Amino acid sequence: MSAVTSEHRSDVGLRNVLSKRQLTMISIGGVIGAGLFVGSGNAIASAGPAIILSYSAVGIIVVAIMQMLGEMSTANPTSGSFSDYASRYMGSWAGFSVGWLYAYQWCVTIGFEAIAGAGLVNQLLPAVPTWLAALILLGAMIAVNLITVEAFGTFEYWFAMIKVATICVFLVIGVLVFLNLFPGTHSPGLTNLIGQGGFAPKGWGAVLNGSVVVFFSFFGTEVITVAAGEAQNPKESVRTGIKSVVWRILLFYIGSIAVIVTLMPWNSTKVMDSPYAAVLGHLGLPYVETIMKVIVLCAVLSCLNSGIYSASRMLHAMAATHKAPSVLSRTNKRGVPTFAVFGAASIGILTVIANYFLPTTDIYEFLIDSSGSVAVIVYLYISITHFRSHHDIVKNNPDIPVKMWGYPWVSAIIFVAMLAVIVGMATNASSQRSLLLTALVTIISIVIGFVNQKKLETASDKG
Repeated sequence: MSAVTSEHRSDVGLRNVLSKRQLTMISIGGVIGAGLFVGSGNAIASAGPAIILSYSAVGIIVVAIMQMLGEMSTANPTSGSFSDYASRYMGSWAGFSVGWLYAYQWCVTIGFEAIAGAGLVNQLLPAVPTWLAALILLGAMIAVNLITVEAFGTFEYWFAMIKVATICVFLVIGVLVFLNLFPGTHSPGLTNLIGQGGFAPKGWGAVLNGSVVVFFSFFGTEVITVAAGEAQNPKESVRTGIKSVVWRILLFYIGSIAVIVTLMPWNSTKVMDSPYAAVLGHLGLPYVETIMKVIVLCAVLSCLNSGIYSASRMLHAMAATHKAPSVLSRTNKRGVPTFAVFGAASIGILTVIANYFLPTTDIYEFLIDSSGSVAVIVYLYISITHFRSHHDIVKNNPDIPVKMWGYPWVSAIIFVAMLAVIVGMATNASSQRSLLLTALVTIISIVIGFVNQKKLETASDKG
C-alpha cells in the first residue's frame, strides 16, 4: 500500500468560521511585514534605485507560486496546505519535510520578531526592559491564538488594516510630492532616481543579489492557504485572496519602493535605517519617527500572530497524518489546537529566554541562519508538487476557480528562476552560511521523512 493511502486523518476538530473578509485581509497582511517598513532600506542600499526591478521580478515569481498553490488549495482546501499536497503527489516523506521546514521557519521567526518588537517597545517606553517586553508581546499573541480562531482572524484583520492604511497614505503623499501638489515641498523629479550615480549605481550584478534579499520579504503570502482549512467558504475565499496578490504586490511593494527611491537619495543613511520614516521626516511631518515605530510594532505583532497560527496549524495537520506527535492534533472545545499553539511558540519562548541569559549565542545564530533560506525550499516544493498534480486536479475539477496560467512553460520558467535565486545565494558571501545551514536542515528533514514514510508503510502492511 502506498504511503499516501496508508495515511489517515484523525478527527481534527478545527472550525470553519473565518469569514471571506477576514481571510482576504489575512492574505494581504501576510505579505506586508516589518521587512517592508524597515528591511527594505538594506535592499535599496544594496542595489540603488534599480532595486525596483528586483522587487518586480521577485513579485512575479511569488504571484506565480501563489497561483500554483491556489490551484491546489481550491481543489482541496486544508490546514495542511502544501504539506498535504506534497504527501499526496510526491510521497509522505515530502509532506513531512516541507511541513516541518515551514513550521521550523515560523517558530524561529516568532522568537526573532518578539525580540525585535521588544526593542521597539523599549525605545517607546525606556522603563520597560527588553526581556519583559518580549515576553509580554509573545504572551499576548499566544493568548490571542488560544482563545478562538475568530480571535486570531479579528486581530489579524485590524493589524492588516493598519498596515494597508499606512501604505496607502504613504503612496498618496508620495504621488502628491512628485507632482508638486504637496504643501511646502518641491518635487525632486528624476534627480534621485537617475542622478545619484545612475539607475543602477552598483551595477546589474547588485540587482541580482538584491533579488536574493528581496525574496524573503515576500514570505507569508501562503498563510491564506493554511487558513483556508478554517474558512466558511474556503474555495471562494482562497480564489479572492489569490487574485488580490497581484495588485497588492504591485501597489504595496513596488509602489512603496518607487516612492522611496524617487523622493530620497538611495544612499542616504536615513533610508537604510527606516525608509518610510526617512521620506516622511524629510517632508517635515511631525512625530513621524514615533508614529512609524508604533506602526512597525503593529507589523511585528501581526507577524507574531500569523506565525503562531501558521506554525500551529501546520503542526496540527501533520500530527493528524502521523508526521508529528499525535498530541499536537488535539483540539479543545473551541476548536483550538492548544498543544500545537504552545509547540509553535516554544522555540520563540526559548529564544527570548536565551537572549536574556546569553545575548550572543551560537545556537541563536544557528537558528536564524538555518531558517533563513527555508522560503526558497518551500516554494521549490510547491512548484514541484504543482508539476505533479496539475493534470490530476484539472481532470477532476474542470471548473476550478483558480488555474495556473501558461502551464507547463510558465511553471518551468518560475522553477528555473528559483534555482537562479539559489545560485545567487551560493555566490553571495553574505548568504552562503544561511544557504549551507538551510541545506543541512533540509537534508535532515528529508532523511527523517523517508524513515517516517517507511514506518507508516510497515504499520499499514501489518494492519
